[in-house]
Amino acid sequence: MSPSHALTLVAATRSPHKLDEIRRILGKDPGLRVLSLDEAGIPFSPEEDKVEAFDTFEENAKAKAAYFNSLCGAATIADDSGLEVDVLDGAPGVRSKRFAPVPEDVTGGDRDRANNEHLIKLLASHKPHRRTGRFVCVAVLHFGMGEPLVFRGEAPGTIVLEPRGEGGFGYDPHFLDPDADRTFAELDAEEKDARSHRGQAFRALGSHLRETLHY
Repeated sequence: MSPSHALTLVAATRSPHKLDEIRRILGKDPGLRVLSLDEAGIPFSPEEDKVEAFDTFEENAKAKAAYFNSLCGAATIADDSGLEVDVLDGAPGVRSKRFAPVPEDVTGGDRDRANNEHLIKLLASHKPHRRTGRFVCVAVLHFGMGEPLVFRGEAPGTIVLEPRGEGGFGYDPHFLDPDADRTFAELDAEEKDARSHRGQAFRALGSHLRETLHY
């Protein structure tokens, strides 16, 4: 399929880091073209912050996909993702982005640092074998009619107390991949995409489109 006939997907995220990962994962497919919300002509609205109001990754991802699909009318992809730590009963989970008890106006790298500091404070007294968990990603594809399609990816790992690596974002410097023996922040982009929860979910989404559309 030539680029001029590629299927356009609107990525329902305001996170440049997440958008970059989605584009890397799906960008190897010439049959797909991924637009940001800005490129799709959807300006930011405070209403967006009220969409992710549910208790599961799937419900939040579906809500985001439906909300932005209603605004753009194009095929929309959305995901909700986060870190689940076993000894914390699955926290931070769907609250991963807003885990630390800090004001709402703390954003970007400052919020990432606050979230990581809060996580490590809670885990500091636990031995390494107790600091197991996983990254989870639920990706949703919504065409605006019928039921949205859902794809899930999980990446198991262990939380390390000292940050390692300069890449990635969010909890990546503290999330140790057991097979690579490196944190997600120490992996290069291609390695991370191959191992990550988001890579698994969006590769499954891309495979479904290829099989369904026969390109």
